[in-house]
Amino acid sequence: MTDHYFSKEPGVARDEREITALLRGKTFRFLVDAGVFSKKGVDYGSRLLIDTAELPEEGEILDLGCGYGPVGIACSVFAPHCRVTMVDLNRRALELARQNAELNGTSRQVEIRESDGLSALRDRRFDSILTNPPIRTGKKTVYRLFAEAYEQLVPGGCLWVVIRKQQGGASAKKELETRFAEVDLVEKKKGYWILRAWKSNA
Repeated sequence: MTDHYFSKEPGVARDEREITALLRGKTFRFLVDAGVFSKKGVDYGSRLLIDTAELPEEGEILDLGCGYGPVGIACSVFAPHCRVTMVDLNRRALELARQNAELNGTSRQVEIRESDGLSALRDRRFDSILTNPPIRTGKKTVYRLFAEAYEQLVPGGCLWVVIRKQQGGASAKKELETRFAEVDLVEKKKGYWILRAWKSNA
């Protein structure tokens, strides 16, 4: 099986370096490495997700599948009164995410944990969840993440998803509509969709 970023222990040789990224007008520094998603720079989908997501003024935010941390770390900067939890399966990515939280001065605001989806967070509830899901793992895994996110959002909470139209945007929207009270396509750019799914207040 070809090694990819959705594995606990990437088998590829290390190749660590530092990149910079301008996100919502602020410059961030990130350490990246081989064996993690988007090692050459923050990918367009994650950038669009960061630019588009409406973050709560306070509460609990989850970055689901955080990689080396750009989405969660950006959330911690742009929603300074929120607590941000970041989870991933990839241990190399988690190591980088911890270093990157330090590098960008947000380590006190974020909690970074190893978790396959939300399996390590069963006792937690979130006001907002953001995800750039691992499309290459297949719909079964991606839709499981949607279901877990729904269960652990607070009533009235919101899931934000970035997905490419050609990689299943329409079917992902339909899947979300089977669970969530309202699902909106809030942004379309360069073939990427940003979906916002609201959980019922009931």
